[in-house]
Amino acid sequence: MNKDPAITNADKYKVIFENDRIRVLEYKDKPGDKTTPHHHPDTFTFTLSAFERKLYVDGSEKIVKKKSHEAGWQPEQDHVGENIGDSDTHTLLVELKEPRPVEK
Repeated sequence: MNKDPAITNADKYKVIFENDRIRVLEYKDKPGDKTTPHHHPDTFTFTLSAFERKLYVDGSEKIVKKKSHEAGWQPEQDHVGENIGDSDTHTLLVELKEPRPVEK
């Protein structure tokens, strides 16, 4: 099963830049929209709009509220996202392609 969000949720995720080290995705949805299961490597996020979402990760639910122009970090994960707020979501995601450093 393909878990690339640009394929599984192509109506919401758009690749806007990619090279051998990173991939930049633009994400947009509307209130009530929900994604199908997909995967992200370690990812830097930057919100272009305020939003409220519910993430379903590893059998648990997590509410995420972000302000416009807020930077964040999302560790590697498989998840489903749902817009539970009353505004559209607009976010940039910078996915890292390099493996996570090995802890000593």
